Amino acid sequence: MSRLFTPLQIRSITFKNRIFVSPMCQYSCRDGMPNEWHLVHLGSRAVGGAALVIVEATGVSPEGRISPWDCGLWNDRQVEAFRPMTAFIKSQNCVPGIQLAHAGRKASTDVPWRGGGTVALNDGGWQPIAPSPLPFSNASPMPREMTTEEIQQVVDQFAEAATRALAAGFEVLELHMAHGYLLHEFLSPLSNRRTDRFGGDLENRMRLPLMVAEAARQQWPAHLPLFVRISCTDWVDGGWDLDQSIQFCRRLKPMGIDLIDCSSAALVPHAKIPVAPGFQVPLAAAIRKEADIATGTVGLITQPVQAEQILATGQADAVLLGREMLRQPYWPLKAARELGQDIDWPDQYARAKV
Repeated sequence: MSRLFTPLQIRSITFKNRIFVSPMCQYSCRDGMPNEWHLVHLGSRAVGGAALVIVEATGVSPEGRISPWDCGLWNDRQVEAFRPMTAFIKSQNCVPGIQLAHAGRKASTDVPWRGGGTVALNDGGWQPIAPSPLPFSNASPMPREMTTEEIQQVVDQFAEAATRALAAGFEVLELHMAHGYLLHEFLSPLSNRRTDRFGGDLENRMRLPLMVAEAARQQWPAHLPLFVRISCTDWVDGGWDLDQSIQFCRRLKPMGIDLIDCSSAALVPHAKIPVAPGFQVPLAAAIRKEADIATGTVGLITQPVQAEQILATGQADAVLLGREMLRQPYWPLKAARELGQDIDWPDQYARAKV
């Protein structure tokens, strides 16, 4: 049995293999409501053999969305819309997961195919909030600095969204603390210039993300896995880095976080990122070893042999595929064939297996 197709047990959930579909925004909602597009998009990856399909960054509040067209989980109508999707994913022997997020200063942006610029207030946009009044770029709007009351409100919003995620049928919850969004903004000294107990030294900068993790774990059932996605480094001198990430993950593990989804960057637009196949794998390997916690790795993982080598050498516990799953929704079926593994296919597709 290849390592890629060895089951992975986390709490009560057994993932049939170690291929996870990374959360990827579809920018196709109205009022945060998922629809037929999401059912087909998510369902096809479940049919394709992945063990876990994670829904895109889902706003815990309307202003927490990256764009006005993102998924949300701040009301019960959204819960009902997700239920047919989680039921279908489960019917394919696949685990449904969802990533809860708050976009912070990177909120109120347009869809990528229109350039991704700022959405004006009169076009349905809003003023972003952030730890400090520092825009993402020169072309980005000035965010409003959050009050301590608003910080607590965000904690409550994540907790309430976790409760709704369970009601919607999800079995894995991931907290988005990466890619320059709100919780990452608090972690990095490049975006957090506060002088109160939520800014300054590492302990203070970790405070809000740790509060969110604790609140989510309290609401999320003890038998279900809870993941955290982080940017392991900003790739900028003086910013968030791997050493701080290791310290942060050491704090997350005893709080009941089960796996760190290891990505990087996206806090500032000028970072020099050494992009290459598997370039983030060493980050996952370091956190796995130094923080003694399970990790997933993501980023330019495209070949079955490459994924197998990452897992077989103990650099991560799972691989997360994003763009490659957009190109090939049935990548796991292809990978099994290339690695000589006999896995179950959907009955409807079985005649194409041989």
